[in-house]
Amino acid sequence: MFVLVLAATLPLQWLALKLKLPLLRTLPVWFHRTVLKILNIRVEVLGVPSEQNRPLLFVSNHASWLDIVVLGSTGPLCFIAKSEIANWPLFGTFARLQRSIFVDRSRRHGTGQVNKSIARTLSGGDPVVLFGEGTSSDGNRVLQFRSALLGGLRDAMEENGRGFVQPVAIAYRKFHGIPMGRRHREVAAWYGDMDLLPHLLRVLKEGAIDVTVAFGKVMEVAHEDDRKTLSRNVESTVRTLASLSLAGRPELLTDFVCLAGERR
Repeated sequence: MFVLVLAATLPLQWLALKLKLPLLRTLPVWFHRTVLKILNIRVEVLGVPSEQNRPLLFVSNHASWLDIVVLGSTGPLCFIAKSEIANWPLFGTFARLQRSIFVDRSRRHGTGQVNKSIARTLSGGDPVVLFGEGTSSDGNRVLQFRSALLGGLRDAMEENGRGFVQPVAIAYRKFHGIPMGRRHREVAAWYGDMDLLPHLLRVLKEGAIDVTVAFGKVMEVAHEDDRKTLSRNVESTVRTLASLSLAGRPELLTDFVCLAGERR
């Protein structure tokens, strides 16, 4: 079924990109939602992704390749991805067709060019997802954020005059309806030297994962704001959102999530 969905989606998305059809933004959302159904993954969304504030950068924690599917199901957006993904079978093809921005982490001096690509996408009105840690974790904790790629938002602000960051937390909470606990988070988490294919096959076989996505309150960014300070503030918010979500305490998230119609 998964292969059939890919076979149906990829040519349509390629055509939509070539002809600049509105479908190029909505088709990936349909694809991700369909994949979630196939994998038997249920997504609980707390708060809402901002629709009013642009240019908008989502900054999220990162625990698994599943994060792409989970976040991609919430609405039209683009991802910042490591350059290796561009060469992965199927995944790389779809990442390119979803207009992902690829980062070569081995080229320390390439950040400026990447930031320009991020700025172009942001200036076009599309939200961009940045995984702030720069790598994936075991899903039990949020690692220290890297601030370098926040420069893409600042470049976009040169044209728009202002910019916005929305913290996002992803928390894999249950497996077959039972709380995972720290030891069993690897059912969903994909990190370190774990091979992709065995993990993918395990998720396909076992499925039944519950995940929470919490969209935090939007932060307005000014030109004079210090990038490292902004990174620390976003990291702190994401850590709070993730901790409360993992603890299964959604009632405590009310003061931290973005509400419908809320804007800066």
